[in-house]
Amino acid sequence: MSDPAKVRRHAERIRELVASLVRSQIKDPRLGMITITDARITADLRDATVFYTVLGDATAQASTAAALESAKGMLRSTVGKALGLRHSPTLTFVLDDVQDQVKHIDDLLAAARNADAEVQRLAATSSYAGDAQPYRVEDEDEDEDSPAGDSPAGDSPTGDDEPRGGDRR
Repeated sequence: MSDPAKVRRHAERIRELVASLVRSQIKDPRLGMITITDARITADLRDATVFYTVLGDATAQASTAAALESAKGMLRSTVGKALGLRHSPTLTFVLDDVQDQVKHIDDLLAAARNADAEVQRLAATSSYAGDAQPYRVEDEDEDEDSPAGDSPAGDSPTGDDEPRGGDRR
């Protein structure tokens, strides 16, 4: 097994090499406007996956995929020589659909914003389902029925307005 930092360095180097080779070495007319976005390599440095995006429609993407498949052998040998590894890693090209995922996430966020706005609109015009005062409040009629020695809450038996047992500072 290799050091993770070494694996990251090799993956970055593969990305740079493939990008420069696609730009300068491959003369296939099927190759569209391609950008190499990322490369990942396994820990044993035997298999590399190269992610790319293509500007254009589905036919441009399909023709670029075919051009990369036909140039895979030349790219693999050049990458193997440049890396100086005992075994050249096999290259697998994967269309990176980041733009489609970004659009999907933006659509989901817009739908969530609309749903939140709808909830806020409904909350502004709604009222509570229960009573306005959900807690039990003693009526004043019950206070009159209390024994004569009890004083109403808030009046002290001494007549002064000082709290009981508190500091008199």
